[in-house]
Amino acid sequence: MNITRRTLLKTTAVSSIIGILNKSIPVYATERGFHIADRKETDSTVKYELVIRRETTPIGLREGKPITFNGYFPAPLIRLKEGKEAVIKVYNELNESTSIHWHGIILPNEMDGVPGVTFDGIPAKSKFVYRFPVVQSGTYWYHSHTGLQEQLGHYGPLILDPIEPEPFEYDREYVLVLSDWTFEDPHDVLMHLKKWDGYYNYQKRTIFDFFKDVQKKGLERTIKERLMWARMRMNPRDILDITSATYTYLINGLTKEENPTFLFNPGEKIRLRFINASATTYFDIRIPGLKMKVVQADGQNVQPVDVDEFRIAVAETYDVIVQPQEYKAYTVFAETMDRSGYTRGTLAPKKGMTAPIPKRRPPAERGMKAMGMHHMKGMKMDSRCGECEPMEIPDSFGADAAMVNKNPRCRINDPGVGFENVKHKVLTYADLKSIKPFETRKPERQIDIHLTGNMERFIWKMYSFDGKNWSSEFHQLIKTNFNERVKIVFVNHTMMDHPIHLHGMWMYLQNGNGEYNPRKHTVNIKPGEKLCVEIDNDAVGNWAFHCHILYHMHTGMFRVVKVC
Repeated sequence: MNITRRTLLKTTAVSSIIGILNKSIPVYATERGFHIADRKETDSTVKYELVIRRETTPIGLREGKPITFNGYFPAPLIRLKEGKEAVIKVYNELNESTSIHWHGIILPNEMDGVPGVTFDGIPAKSKFVYRFPVVQSGTYWYHSHTGLQEQLGHYGPLILDPIEPEPFEYDREYVLVLSDWTFEDPHDVLMHLKKWDGYYNYQKRTIFDFFKDVQKKGLERTIKERLMWARMRMNPRDILDITSATYTYLINGLTKEENPTFLFNPGEKIRLRFINASATTYFDIRIPGLKMKVVQADGQNVQPVDVDEFRIAVAETYDVIVQPQEYKAYTVFAETMDRSGYTRGTLAPKKGMTAPIPKRRPPAERGMKAMGMHHMKGMKMDSRCGECEPMEIPDSFGADAAMVNKNPRCRINDPGVGFENVKHKVLTYADLKSIKPFETRKPERQIDIHLTGNMERFIWKMYSFDGKNWSSEFHQLIKTNFNERVKIVFVNHTMMDHPIHLHGMWMYLQNGNGEYNPRKHTVNIKPGEKLCVEIDNDAVGNWAFHCHILYHMHTGMFRVVKVC
C-alpha cells in the first residue's frame, strides 16, 4: 500500500479528532480496490480458494457492509488458462446460502451455479468445489445468482488467457470493473420500486420543459406526445429504474473521488478490459482526447473498430486498446445512461496527475422510436437484422404489459437513447464483426421472445412463442433439441433497455455480417426494438435465460431453456 503525504496528513488529522473525542479508530479487515487472487497452478489445473463473508468497510464517505471474497471488495481477479482445468473451492461463511455463476463461460451444466436450475446452491457455513475445463479465452466475470446478493458486492473479474497469441498487440493491460453500490438494503430498493416506479427518478420533466417542447415542436404535437406517454403511464425520462439518488458508482470498488489511476508510458498500447458488473446501470464510456479501438466484445475477438465512445450494457464486457502519445493525464469517464451520475478513473504517466472531467450532458429522454413510431417521417428501416420478423404479436399481454408494440423496429445501427445529437463515433452492434468465420446454418425453427413490463406494478416478463403456445413462467421451460439451430426473435414492448443473457451457450448476433456475425453471451434490446440471434443448442441441460437487470430478473424476467 502506497502512503502519500496527503494520506499521512489526513490520517494524522483524523487521529487527533478521535483522540479529542476519546473514541477508538475502527479497524476494517476488508480491503477495497483491484486485487489478484492467489492461485496454485500445475501443468493441467489452475486452483483457487475463495472465502465469502459479509464485512464492514468504508465506501466513499460512508460505511458499507458488502459481501467480500478473501477479505476483498469487489471480489479479486481470477485468471484461468485455456486448455487447463479450473478447480475453485468456495467456502461460504455467510449466514445464508450463496452461489457463483461464471458469466459467459462454456462449462458443464452442473457447474453453472444457478440455484434451482443447475444445483441447490452453497448452504451457509459450507463449501463447494467448482471444477470445469477452460475451453475459451477473453474477458468475463463472476457473480452470485442467489437473491439480490449481486447488489451487495458479490461480483469479480475473470480473465481466461488464450493458448494461441491474440490477434492484436498491447504493452500493458488493466481491468476496470464498473458497478453501482447502494447503502440501502436491496430488498428496500425493490420495495420502493414496487410502490412507486419513479421513486429514484429526480429528472422528471417540468412545466418549463413543456413550454420548450411547444416552442420546438408546436402545441398540437407536444400535447399529442404527452397524452401518449400518459396513456402508457410512463415518463420519457424513466431511463434507468435506479439512479444516483441512491447509487454510488464505482470502478474496481473505488469512488470517483478516490479516482483510481492506471499508469502508462507515452507511446504504449494499453489494453483496457471493461466489465459492467452493475445491478442495473448502463454506462457510456469515453476517454476525452483518445480514440478507443474495440478489439473484443463479451470475451470474443472482433475486427478492430475505432470509436470515441461506447455504451456497455449490464453484464457486457468490452476490451479496447488506447495509445496515448503525450505525457499527460486522461480521464476515463463512465457516465450513466440517464445522465444522473458518473464515475471516473485516470490514465496517467504517474500517480497524482488528473485531467478535467467532461461537461455533463442533459438528462436523456425517450423519443418516438421507443414507441415503435418508425413510420414517422425521417425514420428509415435498417435491413441489417435480415429476416427478423416475429410470428405473431398479440393485442394484449394483460396486466403484464403496460403497452404492446405492434411495429417493432430493427435498431441495430442505433447507439441508443442520449446519443441522438452527438457528432462523434459511438459504437453500435452493427459495428461488431467476428475475426474468424462461424458456420452458417439455416435455423430449423424460430422462437419469439416478447419482453413485457408494467412499470407501475414493477412486473417484468419474458413471453415465449414457438408458433403454437405462449408461456411466460419460470416453470414453463423453453424446450429445444440438442444441436438444433434456433432463431430467436426478441421484441421489446417496454420503454426500458433489457440486457438478455443466455447461460451455457453462445448467441450469434444477426447484424448483417453473415459468417462473421459476432457471438455474444448478453445482448441488449432497446425499447421498440426487434433483434435476432441464432443459437446452436450444443449443451445438454437446463440453462438460465434472463434479463440481467437484477430487479427485472428478480420480479419475473427469467426463463429456462431446456436442451435435450
